[in-house]
Amino acid sequence: MTDELTLAEVEALARAAHEGQTDKAGRPYAEHLRAVAEGVRARGGDDDQIAAAWLHDAVEDDALPEHWLDEAALSRRTKDIVLAVTKRAGEPPEAYAGRILATPGALLVKVADLAHNADPARLAVLDEATRTRLTEKYAGMRALLGLSRGSV
Repeated sequence: MTDELTLAEVEALARAAHEGQTDKAGRPYAEHLRAVAEGVRARGGDDDQIAAAWLHDAVEDDALPEHWLDEAALSRRTKDIVLAVTKRAGEPPEAYAGRILATPGALLVKVADLAHNADPARLAVLDEATRTRLTEKYAGMRALLGLSRGSV
């Protein structure tokens, strides 16, 4: 494919797609996307992975329809990573983790996502029940992905 979107264009598109959305703490959702993209970059990710980080929740959160991704001016690898990290309704965590592990480049994006989601400063503003539920959820996913606690 020629004339793929630049990282700046992908960022602008992701920010526009998630406009008005907030995270569980009430912060603009684009802050999470930026943190995951920067986490991928800091961990040595390439442009395909950084683009996927910007778009990692777009299909899952219905910010962009999956058919948009099919036709988007993105590399096949970026699309594959986005699809790999997109949770599907009713999907067992084991199947989700297996797809991530089977898709080249996807694990790094999920590692950066988990790292930001599990950031103690982010979790601290949530109520105790939500904080406990999410901490357990993230620990379970780290285990399924074969990640040690210190690697995320």
